[in-house]
Amino acid sequence: MSELGIRIEGLSKRYGEGDAIVDALKDVNMSVAPGEVVGLIGPSGSGKSTLLKCLGAVIEPTTGRMTLGSEVIYDNGWILPDLRTLRRDRIGFVFQAPYLIPFLDVTDNVALLPMLAGQSNAKARERARELLDALDVGHRAKADPSQLSGGEQQRVSIARALANQPPVILADEPTAPLDSERALGVMRILNQMAQQYRTAIIVVTHDEKIIPTFKRIYHIRDGRTFEEAGQGLSL
Repeated sequence: MSELGIRIEGLSKRYGEGDAIVDALKDVNMSVAPGEVVGLIGPSGSGKSTLLKCLGAVIEPTTGRMTLGSEVIYDNGWILPDLRTLRRDRIGFVFQAPYLIPFLDVTDNVALLPMLAGQSNAKARERARELLDALDVGHRAKADPSQLSGGEQQRVSIARALANQPPVILADEPTAPLDSERALGVMRILNQMAQQYRTAIIVVTHDEKIIPTFKRIYHIRDGRTFEEAGQGLSL
């Protein structure tokens, strides 16, 4: 790729010792370009959760190499000393539930991460309003999370994930509780945001409704990944 969103090479994760060794990931390779949305699918116990935690710098792999943007962040050990800052500033997370802070309004939910990263309140809120407008929830900027519909809350969570302009977003089952129309709507938004903000997005899913939307899919089975072309259904 001429541009890099995220790339992992030869990634492995081993738990235990001796006879109790479990190889959760085995020589995993994956690359996602800026502006691209790819699917990661596999049965329970296949290694999806372990891989997502490694990609999100939540757990440390055993061996391998990870590049985020143009920077190597892991090479048989973490290169960067501050993983909390890495997760806050350079990796966006979207979960099955929105996990919005109930005592902050919509704007402050989105602006919080940029403010924690050192941006001024005014600049962080300006960024939040830009994202909320782009996601068609700008009119809810002063609302409390409890006043939003489920679909609106998920849009706000996507705005929050984009707030620090991360090179990669990890979306863990973002459409699981949604009906077909809303699930496809979320995928439409993720694709639009990926292209607009040049973000690489990995969607972990069991949701058969959205699998036809991916142009590329990584299957994971017994800790190994296998890439295939997807249908790339027009959204």
